[in-house]
Order: sequence, then structure tokens, then C-alpha cells
Amino acid sequence: MSQPFEIATSEYEFVISPSARETSQPKPATTNVRADFGAISHTGKVRSRNEDHFLVSRVSRKQEILLTNLPGDHLPEQTGDDGYLFIVADGMGGMAAGEVASRLAISTSLKLFQRSEKWGFRVNQREARSFFDQISRDLQEIDKTLTEQSESDRRLLGMGTTMTVAYSMGVDLFIVHLGDSRAYLARRGALQQLTKDHTVAQAMADAGYIAPEAVRHHVKRNALTNFLGGHHGKVKADLRWLRLADGDLLLLCSDGLTEMVDDATIARILGDHAAPCDAAQSLLDAALKGGGKDNVTIIVARYSISTPEPGLGGKTREFSTKLDPTSPSIVPCAPASGHRP
Repeated sequence: MSQPFEIATSEYEFVISPSARETSQPKPATTNVRADFGAISHTGKVRSRNEDHFLVSRVSRKQEILLTNLPGDHLPEQTGDDGYLFIVADGMGGMAAGEVASRLAISTSLKLFQRSEKWGFRVNQREARSFFDQISRDLQEIDKTLTEQSESDRRLLGMGTTMTVAYSMGVDLFIVHLGDSRAYLARRGALQQLTKDHTVAQAMADAGYIAPEAVRHHVKRNALTNFLGGHHGKVKADLRWLRLADGDLLLLCSDGLTEMVDDATIARILGDHAAPCDAAQSLLDAALKGGGKDNVTIIVARYSISTPEPGLGGKTREFSTKLDPTSPSIVPCAPASGHRP
């Protein structure tokens, strides 16, 4: 759990990676991009309450042709979109305020997402800009909701939350970020941090007042400069758009992991476990072994992207995307909260 710090926040710009602008290679159908995932949240070894919340969701919009007399070559190859939504929120505030803030932020974001017209689309720069604009408006509404709830109930005064979101539609991955929960991408053994912490220590490093390597142990490393709650809708987020590759591993986590486990160890653990659920559990074990001083929440997703195969006329072989309630991919690897010896 981080703490707010009252200074003016910076203006954050959209970041579009070179891979997202790539147009020379056709994108596979969204239904040919599959994510297997595992998620876990734990109170840790010191705190009595878990103020983290997370969500994993599959987003699907399809057209199913039931009857027609059109010949097959007159029907579209793709008649739907599949996507994945991952959210980690780390609440803050006295009493139960942090727990309420992170829960309310995610539940409000889901309601706004369901009202959106942009569940699935073929992404280009114009569509992405429109999507980013909608996300910014939604975040302002979430912040207003938290602010109003806090002001109407003195027990929740000062509550707020970080929020880190990953939304993939096919090979297009969007990252939305406020606070110091993080998103990482592991590709071919290399780990890249996709988010930048919105903290006083990170701002000092960006300005050249301290060395980048000093951020991890600086006294202001948990003092947030940007978060949801208390801004009456005047909140900015980092928004990033990039393209996924086959075999990519996506990690979302609260700072309860990154405070206890360094990036090199995170990269090694992700490389050691093929199953996302096993990787999430191993990361949690490392955080608890390191002290478990905060709540720990982890989502790991591994992306598989099918490629053209001989004998299919150049088409891609489709993966099954049927939800199975018993699958480890959509069930937390361990109870959502609780103590562990």
C-alpha cells in the first residue's frame, strides 16, 4: 500500500510503440490470439487486511451465422473479436478505506466498460486515439465516484487507489496506468517494465536529483503523485499501445511484489515456469520469503498466437476460446486473500 503525496501531477502523454505502428505484416484474427493466465492475491505477512483487488476477464463479441444459402467464399473469414482484460488496484486510506477504494474502482470501471461501444475493433491510430479518449473520460468518472463516496462517508475520508490495466484485442495491447502498481512484458527472456511509477522518488530520478538506482530504496518511493480518488475527476493516466508477439508473458502486480522482489528475480521466475499459475504462485512465494510487508497481487498471462500452416490455404489455425469454469487459467491460484505462515 502506497501513500498519496500532495503535489501537482504532470501531464502524461499517450505512448505508441513502433511495433503498434507496424503495418507491413497482417494481423492475425483476434480469435487466433489466446491467453492462458493465473492470478493470486494475498494479505502478506504483516498487514491484517488485503486492500488489493484484481480482475481477469475475457471479452468476446461474435456474429454466429446460423442459416444461410450464401456460398462459403461470400462469407467473412472472421466474424467476431476476442480480447482479454486484466486489472490490478492497490487501495490506500485508513480503516477499510483502501479496500473499498480498490474494489469500487474496479467495479465502476467494469460498468463503464460494458457501456462502451469499443469492445472490439480493428485497431488503427484513429481508433486507438478514440479509445484512449474514452478511457480518459472513464477514469475521470471513476475518480469522481471515489471522491464523492469519500466525502459522503467520513470513515472513507482520504481513500484512493492505484490502477493498472492491460486490455488486449488480438495482438494489440493497451496499458492504462496510475500509481505504482506495475505492468511488465517478458519476451524471449528479456523483461521490460511497461509502466513508470507515479511516485515522488521516481519524479526526483526523472529530474536528475537522484540516481535511477536509488529509487528502489528511497524514503519517498511509496509517496504517490498520481492515483484515483480525491481529485474530483481531474486525474491523468499513462496510456500505452504496443503489439504482442507469440510467447509473450504479461505481468501485472501491486507494489507488494516489487518492493520484495527485484526485476532480475522476477525475470528468472517467469522464465522458470511455463504455466502462468505456477509463475504467479512462485512470485508470491518469493515476495513472502522477502518479508511480505504488504499485500501482494499478481496476474500472469502467456499469449499464444497461431501462424499460417500448410494445408490451410494460408489461413491460421484457430484456437478454442470456450470458457471452462474449472480451468486453472480463470481461477485464482490460491484464495484471493488470507494469511500464510
